[in-house]
Amino acid sequence: QVQLVESGGGLVQAGGSLRLSCAASGSIFSSNTMGWYRQAPGKQRELVATITSVRSTNYADTVKGRFTISRSRDNGKNTVYLQMDSLKPEDAAVYYCNLQLPYRDYWGQGTHVTVSS
Repeated sequence: QVQLVESGGGLVQAGGSLRLSCAASGSIFSSNTMGWYRQAPGKQRELVATITSVRSTNYADTVKGRFTISRSRDNGKNTVYLQMDSLKPEDAAVYYCNLQLPYRDYWGQGTHVTVSS
């Protein structure tokens, strides 16, 4: 059973920073991709950033240069982080952690990010 637990969302002023974390536990194939997606009200869920098990990264154009994705592995638990700097009101959304395995995807429960102007 794979479980994803997210933390780190909240309210921040425009220009501020937040760091999201997502810990994945359970039976996880060593070759995998972890990432963050977001969904704003009335919009479709969109890719924010992904990172593979060999640390190859991919970012949405809208967050390049402002967000940084990273990951770690300790005691069998894979954790992915999203450092969000220079936040803008348009970054406000529910952010979802994602784990891609060869046979299926897993999603976190979502964490809210609110950016005040």
